[in-house]
Amino acid sequence: MGVFLIFLINYLLLSVGLYLLFPKVGIDAWKGLVPGLNFAECCKLIGRPGWWAFMLLIPIVQFFIYAGLMIHLVKSFGRTSWFDSFLAVVFPIAILYQIAKNDKDKYIGPYYTDRKAYQALIEQAKKSGDKREYNKLMRNDPYKLSIGREWAESIIFAVFAAAFIRMFLVEAFMIPTPSMENSLNVGDYLFVSKTRYGMRTPMTVAQIPLLHNRLPFVNGESYIKKPNLPYFRFPAFESIDKNDPIVFNWPIGDSTLVEPGRTFAYSQFERPAKHTIKTLGGKTSRSSQEQAALQSARLKLKDLESKIDDIKLRPIDKKDHYIKRCVAVGGDSIQIINRQIYINGKSVENPTNIQFQYEVKFGPGSVNTKKWSALGISQADVIIVVPNRGMARWDGNRSLGNTLTYIHLNQEQKAYLENNYPGIEIEHIVQEPDGNRLFPHNAEYFGGWTVDDFGPVWVPKEGATIELTPQNIAMYYRTIDVYENNDVQRAPNGLIINGEQVNSYTFKQDYFWAMGDNRHNSEDSRAWGFVPHDHIVGKPLFIFFSTREGNIGKGVNWNRIFSSANKM
Repeated sequence: MGVFLIFLINYLLLSVGLYLLFPKVGIDAWKGLVPGLNFAECCKLIGRPGWWAFMLLIPIVQFFIYAGLMIHLVKSFGRTSWFDSFLAVVFPIAILYQIAKNDKDKYIGPYYTDRKAYQALIEQAKKSGDKREYNKLMRNDPYKLSIGREWAESIIFAVFAAAFIRMFLVEAFMIPTPSMENSLNVGDYLFVSKTRYGMRTPMTVAQIPLLHNRLPFVNGESYIKKPNLPYFRFPAFESIDKNDPIVFNWPIGDSTLVEPGRTFAYSQFERPAKHTIKTLGGKTSRSSQEQAALQSARLKLKDLESKIDDIKLRPIDKKDHYIKRCVAVGGDSIQIINRQIYINGKSVENPTNIQFQYEVKFGPGSVNTKKWSALGISQADVIIVVPNRGMARWDGNRSLGNTLTYIHLNQEQKAYLENNYPGIEIEHIVQEPDGNRLFPHNAEYFGGWTVDDFGPVWVPKEGATIELTPQNIAMYYRTIDVYENNDVQRAPNGLIINGEQVNSYTFKQDYFWAMGDNRHNSEDSRAWGFVPHDHIVGKPLFIFFSTREGNIGKGVNWNRIFSSANKM
């Protein structure tokens, strides 16, 4: 409602300005107050047909039509400075009032028509070869702008256009991590539609155009949180369906620490440290290994406390962008049993390129890996066990013969290794339970869950009501508190929500469960939970460029260019 209120106030002020201006050119003042008719009269004043005002009804296009209309309107009264044009677009009541009350500001004619006619005279003189007339017209051109002004207006318009297209229609993204490999690979560049699931208006308005949340080369954010607008989304062209890849703002990215290479949620550091201290701190006797772990956790917590001023508190639309596959929607119950997803008790179809991590041991001798990159097996997929050193990422040079490795593979890649490397051993890795690391981070009720055996979890749906129990409070506390914007406190028999003790709760919006196709190398809903509907950014369209392993030096994936980004 807030965003509409701002637009409404601006429109009413504009109408008042036109009401004051129109009598100066013989137009009835009341026409300035009639929606549609007022813009049609403006079109006529600049030399456009009245029907041109209908272009203002076309979403996004309307911004450019409006800007051109208002700039040409004030120029029709001789107000041609850059600041005049700026006021005409941003705060038109100020300049329209000045023109209406200033006797020196006269209507000199329809700017658009007159400029077009003058340009036609110049073109005619040029074609006829009349250099004298051509030079005279160019010298006396009243519509000519300085080179600096032309460049400034061109750059500003280009940035303005690009920023609006990026903000409302389509944005380009690059895949930086292998969480969706081999459906979407590291180095894939893709376009994402922001209208398919409903265009979301910006909440953070004070921002540097074309930047998301960080300033390059500077350790700072690219926006100011205030002033801001409330969340609003236009109607969707399609709903989010199961198996759709979706781009969204990282739900737990509201309190973050920006580290080299990536951003972490503050809770990702704090929670495991506090859990270790709670688990080991109360023990009367500890092994040397436990003592070292406890000391490390205390140092980590102390280090985090020293970084408290470095925490970035980000609004929804400035949280980092993630891309995953939507595997469950609001109202679904999801469970993973032995790596297979079940929705509402039924096994679901897996993506063609679904990947898991395998324990791989090659036979003796040299291992030829030249074809691996073309197959989609990147260096980042391979972890080797180095004697006396532990695990390390493979550098592409070390021989893999007789080496224990851990590799992320899809079925095609797994079959290739089995068929081309005699003596190879490939086994699934048994995942260990970690109720503290996995969502909902509660070992008491969910301590036996692993990434391969997880759930069941019911995904919240708008309008659905749940009875609150200690177990589902642990599951939905952050959802009710943070995503639904409530003041929540725990109570002995439920929750105190906005000052009222309740034992049930009705959800205000839909939620989604998102997972990467690279199931053992994806930080997804299994790690941080639900994706709220207000965090949805858009739907991937197609890949417009792709570098091999994200490195142009390794080549281009020509077969991926202009391919769909929605492959299942």
